[in-house]
Amino acid sequence: MPTAFRIRPATQADGAFLGDMVVEAANWRPGGGRPKHELIADSEHSRYVSGWMRPSDAGFIAEDANEQPIGAAWYRMLPRTHPGFGYVGTGVPELIIGVRPIWRAHGVGRALLQRLCEHARSQGYARLSLSVERGNFATTLYRSEGFAVTEPGHGRDTMVKLLR
Repeated sequence: MPTAFRIRPATQADGAFLGDMVVEAANWRPGGGRPKHELIADSEHSRYVSGWMRPSDAGFIAEDANEQPIGAAWYRMLPRTHPGFGYVGTGVPELIIGVRPIWRAHGVGRALLQRLCEHARSQGYARLSLSVERGNFATTLYRSEGFAVTEPGHGRDTMVKLLR
């Protein structure tokens, strides 16, 4: 049973791993989903990692005891002209989080989310947004960490956390 992990700031070299975590986030249902090459080729998903690390990007990586990456949480500012799934407005970073399946329900996602929210607050952001598909078990985590649904969508909800 996995238990020990640590969290470190994401670096430019973590871009490929963040791509893997976009795939984990999109394929949250047991049994998988769309193949990695298909998801990353899709601009709706690639926008979250393309050109990592921009000046306004920030994130954290969870690593196991062997220093292998097991999860990530990061935010990115996306423009109104090309918004992400959880876009709520200019100046509000959208967060993305992904955790390898074997590490889910072991506190990795919560630790990453808390660290990212603390960082965003320290950078002067008032809110963070995210998008979550209905039925995703992560919704419970988001609610318990202060995120609330602001925009119900078709099969997915946009959630926002006030940081101040």
